[in-house]
Amino acid sequence: MHLLRAHREEPPALRLTRRALLPVTWAAMLLGGWPLSAGTQPATPERIAINDNRITAGTLAGGTLTLRLEAREGKWHPDAETDPGISVFAFGLEGGPLQIPGPLIRVTEGTEVHAFVRNRLAKEPLILHGMSPRTTTASNASDAVSIAPGEVREFRFVAGTPGTYYYWAATSDIPLAQRLRDDSQLSGAFIVEARGRATRDERVFVIGHWTDADTALIQPGSLARTRIVMNGKSWPHTERLAYRIGDRVHMRIVNTGASVHPMHLHGFYFNVDSRGDERSDVVFPPQGSPHMVNTERLAPGRTFSLTWVPTRPGNWLFHCHDTAHISKARPLDGSAPPAGHHVMNHALEMMSGPVIGVSVSGRASANASDARPLRTLRLVARVDTGGTPGEPAFGFALEDGQTTTPAAGPYLPGPTIVLKRGEPVSITVVNQLPEATAIHWHGIELDSYYDGVAGFAGDGKRVAPAIAPAASFEARFTPPRSGTFIYHTHVDEVRQQQAGLNGALLVVDSPAAYDPTHDLVLLVSVPRRDADSGVVNINGSAKPAPFDMKAGDRYRLRFINIHTFRPSMRMRLLRGDTLLSWRAVAKDGMDLPADQATAGPSAIQMGNGETYDFEFIPDAPGDIRLDITNAGGDLLASMPVRVR
Repeated sequence: MHLLRAHREEPPALRLTRRALLPVTWAAMLLGGWPLSAGTQPATPERIAINDNRITAGTLAGGTLTLRLEAREGKWHPDAETDPGISVFAFGLEGGPLQIPGPLIRVTEGTEVHAFVRNRLAKEPLILHGMSPRTTTASNASDAVSIAPGEVREFRFVAGTPGTYYYWAATSDIPLAQRLRDDSQLSGAFIVEARGRATRDERVFVIGHWTDADTALIQPGSLARTRIVMNGKSWPHTERLAYRIGDRVHMRIVNTGASVHPMHLHGFYFNVDSRGDERSDVVFPPQGSPHMVNTERLAPGRTFSLTWVPTRPGNWLFHCHDTAHISKARPLDGSAPPAGHHVMNHALEMMSGPVIGVSVSGRASANASDARPLRTLRLVARVDTGGTPGEPAFGFALEDGQTTTPAAGPYLPGPTIVLKRGEPVSITVVNQLPEATAIHWHGIELDSYYDGVAGFAGDGKRVAPAIAPAASFEARFTPPRSGTFIYHTHVDEVRQQQAGLNGALLVVDSPAAYDPTHDLVLLVSVPRRDADSGVVNINGSAKPAPFDMKAGDRYRLRFINIHTFRPSMRMRLLRGDTLLSWRAVAKDGMDLPADQATAGPSAIQMGNGETYDFEFIPDAPGDIRLDITNAGGDLLASMPVRVR
């Protein structure tokens, strides 16, 4: 049953107060259950509290959860508590502070939810979504309810299918992803637990987005103030998590913001337990094959849950890999952000946005492979030709014994590093740039100190430094699996990645058997110049040379998205306008289980930081092509393929 009613009555105690014309304090306004009127606000802007989603809202009695929510205006501090705030609308419980994200609703399936929602905004209507049951047979019709200023709406329904959901509101009839300013934080998590499931310690994170720009897209050099937050805070002010080796870490991630967020965990894989949205959730059965990734693309309005078991100590990041989203944000007072490459601590001073720091304690098990012969490489960061102070040109040369690749510039694309599974490697990063840098070995399972986050990665007092000009840093690891990975700068990420500091890292069973004519790297990156941002590079070029294939031969296509601000690109293999067929074989360097390694149309949408491997066998001679488009279908790059 789903019941909704409107209330406009005023408690008698408040009617008497109004007739007596006595001063009304904020506390007195809450007597009798509801504030005096929609337009009455405290003289000082109400300070909005940060909600860590650890306390369930409402009162549970007799199988019914009763809660009273209201929307009010307040002052939000997404950065430090002493920094300038932002006036926004938010949800709070009756008699309690406003919260960002809104109060957590958490019930067991079959629980009756009895909610009262009041709009205390001065003038704006409240268009509320998500206060409804979730069932496998639920209609796709909108459940939006309009609540006028001063009006109260009553909702009564039985919580249905278990999953990760949310409720949200706007002040006009717009989609969730179009909320950018005052109403952008009117969201809260809605969790339905399965009956009989043992209670587990888990964290819920709601991603929000606020900007004073006309679009959610963060453009290079933009003067807009933008904040992308996890549970109401932007890094480095987000909550720090602490676990021990062997803990089973459970998280639910809810994206109620305006942007796509490919969520990346440094140094580990996690299992995706479910994927869903506002109304439905697909929970994968525990007895089924795992969905192991290190980067999960999360579109606006989408949710997912994960399980992760840390096996190595140290400091690790869990963050959005759209590089523009984690770059240093413009201060809320409107002043210019500091210069990007002269700071004391790059992780704390050069990053912001949807980033969570995780500390893992305990002692890791000994690695028997450490006694094996060590392969040594040198990766040299150099200045390339054609750059400017504002748009530098950087690149890498790879030195392996007596061989240097490339022997001279240009240094775009970065050289592909090919390692052997199970073979220990030492890679000395030599910095010949005029500024500091650091290299992250994206997707590689390694010790925290070598992870490449300057000023953060490490354990205890042993924290990795930025690599100063003319200095070097040795990274050591033993890759445990064959797959497609990435190396890229983790200092001043937007600027240095755009300059060219990225490349493919392949781990194979036998480097001697690696055949680049049948094992094709397709690294998609941003051009060095902002003027060329309407296209993308494939292996360092916006107009890649044709690639030759032979009909009947088997090819491995390794797609890597290391673009700095395009988390929704689509890669398609076409003959004319017809999609061909390929077979998925790996995601983020992890081989897919047999039931997921299936053949299908040759199209994939990728988030930044994701890698996908496909097996492709051209069945007939002729011309085909690889097209890369944005989400709207606009062509960004195309690579001709000649099948002979």
